Amino acid sequence: MSRARKATIPHRDSDLLFCALGGSGEIGMNVNLYACDGKWLMVDLGMTFADPWYPGIDLVFADLEFIEDRREDLLGVVLTHAHEDHIGAVPYFAADLGVPLYATPFTARLVRDKLAEAGLLDSVELIVIENGGELSLGPFDIRYIPLAHSIVEGNALLIDTPHGRIFHTGDWKLDEEPLVGFPATAEELTAIGDQGVLALVCDSTNVFNPEPSGSEGAVREALLETVSALDGRRVLVTTFASNVARLQTLGQVAQATGRRLCVAGRSLDRIIGAAQASGYLQDMPELVGFDEAMDLPRGEVLILATGGQGEARAALARIAADSHPISLEPGDAVLFSSRQIPGNEIAIGRIQNQLAERKIDMITDRQSFIHVSGHPGRPELEALYDWIKPEILVPVHGEYRHMREQARVGRAAGIPHAVVQKNGDLIRLAPGAPGKIDEVRSGRLVLDGDIIAPADGEAMGVRRKLAANAVICVALAVRDGRVRSEIEIAELGLPLDEDLTAFREDARKDISRAIQQLKGQRAKEPEAVREAVRLATRRAAQRWSGKKPVVQVMLREA
Repeated sequence: MSRARKATIPHRDSDLLFCALGGSGEIGMNVNLYACDGKWLMVDLGMTFADPWYPGIDLVFADLEFIEDRREDLLGVVLTHAHEDHIGAVPYFAADLGVPLYATPFTARLVRDKLAEAGLLDSVELIVIENGGELSLGPFDIRYIPLAHSIVEGNALLIDTPHGRIFHTGDWKLDEEPLVGFPATAEELTAIGDQGVLALVCDSTNVFNPEPSGSEGAVREALLETVSALDGRRVLVTTFASNVARLQTLGQVAQATGRRLCVAGRSLDRIIGAAQASGYLQDMPELVGFDEAMDLPRGEVLILATGGQGEARAALARIAADSHPISLEPGDAVLFSSRQIPGNEIAIGRIQNQLAERKIDMITDRQSFIHVSGHPGRPELEALYDWIKPEILVPVHGEYRHMREQARVGRAAGIPHAVVQKNGDLIRLAPGAPGKIDEVRSGRLVLDGDIIAPADGEAMGVRRKLAANAVICVALAVRDGRVRSEIEIAELGLPLDEDLTAFREDARKDISRAIQQLKGQRAKEPEAVREAVRLATRRAAQRWSGKKPVVQVMLREA
């Protein structure tokens, strides 16, 4: 991976700066930086899951080169909560950054598990901060402010600096009945605003939603009503494993409807274990195993399973394909207690069609109030603006359209300044008028097998071509402008089938003709010969199939 020249930043060391390396202009992969007095603070170290643009890739990370070049001035990484888009990159980069990680107890437990799995427990310092606790790192005095979210211990950070205070929301929502945890009240948030807030750095995910996100308490009532109406039928509920409040609700629903609870999915096992070890889910009913669940009368079991986003290897996908110890029969019901994440519609639809073919009923959040978002709708954003009263709004955690819309909403609500930025934009928050002063290196890295590589590197470009246009390998011997061996052609993914033999014969003629047309010294140059063979083969393939395959040429000794 090439290394860019260290950027020269036009600012004074005493300036208060903000820079997102991930999570601005996209949803996921959150990595945020603050600088003051020449020192840097990182908030969150997340990743995102790959889409079809990255064939063969599961995980995508922010390129951290900018802050890696300044690691001697990096004071620490403060984690807001335990979702993968905020902590998922920790085992891949924390050891190289060489600074302590800070997290509240539940988040720290999951981070510790990740570090242990990567063999890094002795290489990374992880410091647990109690809920609502404080820490000081150089010019930054930081206090955790609990906010409701779709995971326990969702937190904002109140960051005190010599220039003023920053309220960094993390992921959040308002919830009158959160079921788990004790988020800050309107009075507590108003008190923070009354003391003065320079900048609000705020989640933009649901800014286009004109309604509040809704309460977990209301979801509990809807789930209880829905499961009760399915008396005598086996019921499976799929939800996000990290939503501890939803897991608690489903335990309560199982008890209230006289059902035993069965859990299918390793991520659910992991989250339940971490939650109980952190003091949550203490009244979770005793779980039953797969065999016992299948032996129970159909109306006496409630199954909680992973895979609501269509993940191919998750429990729900295998249950839908009837290849799991848990089985469903016609008339049974699957409740999707989760929202479709954009990009997962096809995968989810595939599983739902499999269930429908087997005459298994499905209920989603469009039919019943069995899910609420963990991110704020517009009324919640406007309420927070009124309580916090920031001088500057910096939208993050959203695609550019989300952030621009939040800036518009914030200005309409009376916030004096709104700065719409994207990954790599260096923003001066103070002193003076806030705004962009430079661009620094940003971008994406991918986990390709065991290697972290550039997302825009040659390997990924070639792989996209292979996925779209097939590959042909040609092997032959050439000497002095003449073919001295059989021309061997092997193709993968070329859509010719019955015409393959005829295509190969035609391609061999084109290859021989192209070599004969090389004159003088070029006929003796291996690279010239190889390029002539490549182009001739590609033209033949395009003529026969309309595809432009990747062609690899192997010249043998004549």
